[in-house]
Amino acid sequence: MSETEFTYYNAIFSDGHFEREKLGELLNKGGAAGKIYKSITHPQLVAKIFHDKSKSQTNRRKLEAMLTNRPANNKLIYDGQEIIQMTWPEAVLEDDQGFCVGYLMPFIDTQKAVSLDHLMQKAVRKKLGLSENYANRLFAAYNIASIVASLHKCGHYIVDLKPSNVFVYKENMIVVMFDCDGFSIKGDNIRYPAEFVSEEYIYPEGMSQNCEQMGEEQDKFALAVILFKLLNNGIHPFSGTPRKQTDEMLSIQSRIENYHYAYGLWPDSYQSAHPYSMHEYFDKKTLNMFDRAFVKNQKRPTAKEWQEHLEELFKQLKTCKNNPDHIYFTSKGCGLCAMEEKIKLKLQKIKDESQKPVKIRGIELSELSNEKNKEIKKQKQREFIKLNKIALMGIVFYFVFFATLSFILKPYQAVITSNGLFLQLLLIALFVRLLYKLLQFLPQKLPLLKNDILLNMLKIYALINILISFIILNGLSFSILSLTE
Repeated sequence: MSETEFTYYNAIFSDGHFEREKLGELLNKGGAAGKIYKSITHPQLVAKIFHDKSKSQTNRRKLEAMLTNRPANNKLIYDGQEIIQMTWPEAVLEDDQGFCVGYLMPFIDTQKAVSLDHLMQKAVRKKLGLSENYANRLFAAYNIASIVASLHKCGHYIVDLKPSNVFVYKENMIVVMFDCDGFSIKGDNIRYPAEFVSEEYIYPEGMSQNCEQMGEEQDKFALAVILFKLLNNGIHPFSGTPRKQTDEMLSIQSRIENYHYAYGLWPDSYQSAHPYSMHEYFDKKTLNMFDRAFVKNQKRPTAKEWQEHLEELFKQLKTCKNNPDHIYFTSKGCGLCAMEEKIKLKLQKIKDESQKPVKIRGIELSELSNEKNKEIKKQKQREFIKLNKIALMGIVFYFVFFATLSFILKPYQAVITSNGLFLQLLLIALFVRLLYKLLQFLPQKLPLLKNDILLNMLKIYALINILISFIILNGLSFSILSLTE
């Protein structure tokens, strides 16, 4: 790169001194706010240059507020090394016309860090070569809580707090946060609001607010969601299994808005917990704090409370005897082992089901060869003919029976007529109803009777013969007038 290709800006540091800053190659096109360039003057720093110069004054005032009101744990010493935890501004950059064009911030080798999302899923951890030690996730949870707590102590809020905006160093699981200029920053008698917030992390009351109105409550809620996911194998606290198949499938944010938290002391009306959730193995105080974070009308735990509680958990954790990568907190035992066994049984069940022979109408699919198909068709044809023969014999018997009904009942004429006309008609109505029910059932067994015309003819034939028998046995004429005598 020739000297003419370098860009120069004026750097104004927090102590007020000026330096001429020489920028080199483009490292990253960045996001919506600006691009990242290498600093030649300060190799340990990089420059973020804003896309939009029109916000020069607002950007300058916000950056000056950040330089003045810096969080305590922007950096930490770990194993004798200085570790950057936030890409907090080190100096304001302005051009020769005095416009604020960006700022200097610590350089982070992004090849050494991964998004927090990647730490939550076992398959992704395996792919990236990350440790399976559960203590790492607990440490990351503690680290996030401590960073958020230090920001809140200064009066700053992240607002768009979500796993994809948080990174961890692969080597030691220490958390690092980028794009700090997008936070909600406290200035002197003024607040410089955040500009973005993401669904699935918006607190319920925030659904009617914009970013400028959001503050600590938003951070407290989003932090609790991240901690829950870290401790519970990536499961979102507002995901779950709807109790009724007929219920509308709500989005995660809609479930948040309606406080459908399924992992608390009281069951949720809309959904039950995820089948592989290990929340029941959490410490009682942990569960209570999650209840406070997600249940309506509760006082959410602060980031400082979470930091102190997670520090307590480190002191009481026990290493699993079956797997040294597992830890647990209560007498219930290792929740990780329990969930792994549950998943193992589920996978085995799926495997067993897949190995079962597939059947069609009770016949294994492997047996359905052409020869077998022909044999099955012949067998069905023989069965069809047999059933139709039975049906024909039954119809002949049916016709003969009702044609001779009056002769069959003649020996019992005295007994029948002694019951009176009304009772006889009532018994006839019951008999006809039973007969019709039987005729509705028979077509399911006898193919011939699936013909509606034939079936209706049989019903009418029986009814006519029953009425004729009734008239003959009672010695009635066919005159309506004689029936009334």
